[in-house]
Amino acid sequence: MIIMGCGRVGSQLAIALDEEGADVTILDPNAYQFDRFLPEAFGGRKITGNAIDQDVLVRAGIEEADAFVALTAGDNRNVMASQIAQHIFGVPRVVCRIYDPIREQMYKNLGLRTIAPTNVGTRMVKEALEAS
Repeated sequence: MIIMGCGRVGSQLAIALDEEGADVTILDPNAYQFDRFLPEAFGGRKITGNAIDQDVLVRAGIEEADAFVALTAGDNRNVMASQIAQHIFGVPRVVCRIYDPIREQMYKNLGLRTIAPTNVGTRMVKEALEAS
């Protein structure tokens, strides 16, 4: 499993999967993010680099990866890296976070498995209001 983006969501996913015994590699262009968000006990690999660079992906083990998750703050970066993982390296499970709900639907229609926090958050708030 390769996770692109060691922010709040990426690091929490990496920690949870690592604790379950999964083989996790997390990528981020800023090495400080690893110190900021990952505990010393994290047993996965940490790779500093840009995940839209194919050489970085190869160094991270993309050719053997069973999953790739793009969780940076940039929709364009997430889409590009997800397409590289899916179409160039043939990773079987690829998930891409897209903040823009309109673009999220477009990329979903093109075959990417997408998560749109804007849509998810809206649904959750609406459900909480209806339950009150």
